[in-house]
Amino acid sequence: MRVGEQSTDPIDLILGEVPVPAPLTPEDVRLAVRAVVVHAAEEWPNGPLCRNDGASYPCRLHRWGRRVLENHGLNDRQIEALIRHGNPFVHVPFPFTYGSPAQGRAATPPARQAPGYPARSQAGSAGYPPRSQAGRVGAPGTRPALRPGGPGRPVAPPATAPRWPRAS
Repeated sequence: MRVGEQSTDPIDLILGEVPVPAPLTPEDVRLAVRAVVVHAAEEWPNGPLCRNDGASYPCRLHRWGRRVLENHGLNDRQIEALIRHGNPFVHVPFPFTYGSPAQGRAATPPARQAPGYPARSQAGSAGYPPRSQAGRVGAPGTRPALRPGGPGRPVAPPATAPRWPRAS
């Protein structure tokens, strides 16, 4: 079955189509990306089925996600690229502008720098300290605050990378 055709699945005939929200929000776009990626086609001997719920492809959520992304301004090639990418959490800018950069923005984004520090070429000049992690300074005569969790309980360092292996 093609993407634009009406489904013959009994549940689709009963429930109908999922309505597309009139004013799209960034959350709608994020959910639509997840819907088209997670509910992608999987080839079976009797034809393509939804990878997630086994319904005939395209299922209700895939059709809804595709309609939302088309209303957001993506074309079929871009939606297919999202599906091939396979990451349901990929970021689609909101509002989506295709082609030239938005009005009022520079063509190339400015280099990012930490707030309160000069650019790298000026790091040694003007009396600024070199870039490093600054320690906490408390009032004189005060004890450092105890971490929550109780005495003797180890506190894990902040995670810098996910602990699980990446899907390949």
